[in-house]
Amino acid sequence: MKITVKVNGVAYTHEVEPRISLTHYLREILDLTGTHIGCDTSGCGACTVTMDGKAVKSCTILAVQADGSDITTIEGMANGNEMHPIQAAFKEHHGLQCGFCTPGMVMTAADILKNNPNPTEEEVRHGLEGNFCRCTGYHNIVKSIRHAAEQINS
Repeated sequence: MKITVKVNGVAYTHEVEPRISLTHYLREILDLTGTHIGCDTSGCGACTVTMDGKAVKSCTILAVQADGSDITTIEGMANGNEMHPIQAAFKEHHGLQCGFCTPGMVMTAADILKNNPNPTEEEVRHGLEGNFCRCTGYHNIVKSIRHAAEQINS
């Protein structure tokens, strides 16, 4: 099937297998490997991207379902060599360790802050439900997101 999507501001048109997930389309066809494959069952959140302004787990969406959509991946967060404030906060406040969950966490954080520019710790923790990190214990991830909120709102 033929699909057209805008990914990180660039329009793409491809013929795709009807059964290919959005995650595999991004990684294998567009070579945007920042979107990670963690579980393929929507349980871990490593594949989170934004689609039409909303955080989604790309492993649960077929590429053909994304036809006509505007998608942002972790690669689209930075402005050239300048990190997005969320990315910078993760770096500054050690919101990552192995880094595997980080792209999904950053994309989910962007969605959290879009909907609530000044979330409490409890609201951040609730917003991160469905995104798993096996390394950090979430304390520094939450700290990073709250710091990013301060930076974005200042």
